[in-house]
Amino acid sequence: MRTSLDIEDELSERLGRLAENRKRPADVMIGDAIRQYIEREEARESFVQEAEASWTDYQENGLHLTGKEVQDWLQSWGTDQKKGPPECHK
Repeated sequence: MRTSLDIEDELSERLGRLAENRKRPADVMIGDAIRQYIEREEARESFVQEAEASWTDYQENGLHLTGKEVQDWLQSWGTDQKKGPPECHK
């Protein structure tokens, strides 16, 4: 897919300077920036969908962990007293 962008003059100048300093084509840098943005937004969308599914699941069965239970478990990682994951409860 080919597309064109209308970039404000100031942003275009900044991009040009950065591309020159990095010795990289501006269009490659634009592609990288768009790729990073899309990956970040896809990850955010995935997080939101997972959180909504978790909330729905909690509303249906009431099973949960407290923040302290999770924190205690995570803090045990990498220690001689590593704990298994806590069990969900009502």
